Amino acid sequence: MAGIALPPALHAEDILLGASVQLTGSTANTGRYYRDGYEFAIDKINAAGGVKVGDAGQKLTLKLYDNQSDVNLSLQQYVQLVSADKVNFLLGPFASNFALADSAISEKYEIPMVQGGGASDQIFSRGFRYIFGTLPAASDYFGSTIEMLAKLEPKPTTVALLYADDAFDVAVADGIRPLVTKSGFTLAIDQRYSSNASDFSSLLSEIKSRNVDVVLVAGHETEILNFVRQAKSLSVSPGVPTADFRQALGGDANWAFGMTPWLPSPQLKDPYFGDAEQFAKAYKAKFGYDPDYHAASAVGVPVARYVLYAYIISAAGASVSGIILASRVRNLDPTVGLGYEFSALTAVVLGGARLSGGRGKVLHTFAGVLILGVVANGMRLFNLPFNMQLLVQGIILVVAVALGASAKVDER
Repeated sequence: MAGIALPPALHAEDILLGASVQLTGSTANTGRYYRDGYEFAIDKINAAGGVKVGDAGQKLTLKLYDNQSDVNLSLQQYVQLVSADKVNFLLGPFASNFALADSAISEKYEIPMVQGGGASDQIFSRGFRYIFGTLPAASDYFGSTIEMLAKLEPKPTTVALLYADDAFDVAVADGIRPLVTKSGFTLAIDQRYSSNASDFSSLLSEIKSRNVDVVLVAGHETEILNFVRQAKSLSVSPGVPTADFRQALGGDANWAFGMTPWLPSPQLKDPYFGDAEQFAKAYKAKFGYDPDYHAASAVGVPVARYVLYAYIISAAGASVSGIILASRVRNLDPTVGLGYEFSALTAVVLGGARLSGGRGKVLHTFAGVLILGVVANGMRLFNLPFNMQLLVQGIILVVAVALGASAKVDER
């Protein structure tokens, strides 16, 4: 059982993290992103003083094992991490089938695991309390691709869906089927293949015979590389948006499209690297290759901190609003603000935020507040009953949500 301990000296006040990742074996090429990402994030956090626990700053250390791309060995190593190495927290492996298995260990021993390598919906549908993820759900992976295809001129009509039989790719396929039909495409081929497959000749022959316009392939890098190489003569170009993919295929990668849940954009901010663009530059300077979304997911974003900030700001705003309202009506009745939460929701939706996710703009939200204020004053002038006023606000909210669903909103 191979192991790497970072750093060699472990102090009593350190917080020990444990992980088992693919450093050798069939998926080692992607596994390195997680090793490098974990180490990079820990170095950056420690350089900034570590993490604050109470009033004290504590450094992070990492116990890392190589699972050799073997899920059974990975399970054994996570048991060792919690029972023998006594880690405080767990970091996850690469790939959904590993995360599905290994998260059972974190659940059994009640030690939180944060993982950025598994996106299968099944990971989070079992009611587990100790597994957390940084990737979007696999069922959403092809959503942007379908949107792009629907805007092409001329629009393609027939789609072939091919997917490996592992947990991640099955979830991708389950999510894409309703989107394909909803967008007006015909699903001409819907075929599962074996993971780590290298011969796609029979599938390609069927695609060619049916003259399919678009091929959607859900699989891991080695499988996709084999498929694209063999598909060159058919002028179909499924692919994945990674540097390794482009380097391996060269010109054959042209007209191959794929999705990514992360880009090195300066608009994506974080407290340790500044933004995603700076992170990507620092990562390449350290490791000599460009990070993709796997590396970014391994490094992670302090989502919990931002959620806490949002609650603090909301609570502070509600407190100030309560004081202003109480001074206005000269009454401490706790029900005096009843209905204002509905107005607030309508205002932020008018400001561009969507109930399904994304973000609006502060100025747009202020504009939404002004619109609601004008409408509310008008309803009061006409002496509309309170219930009728709520109905009008509800209609405005429904219209805003419908418009937001059909418009492109500024999202992360």
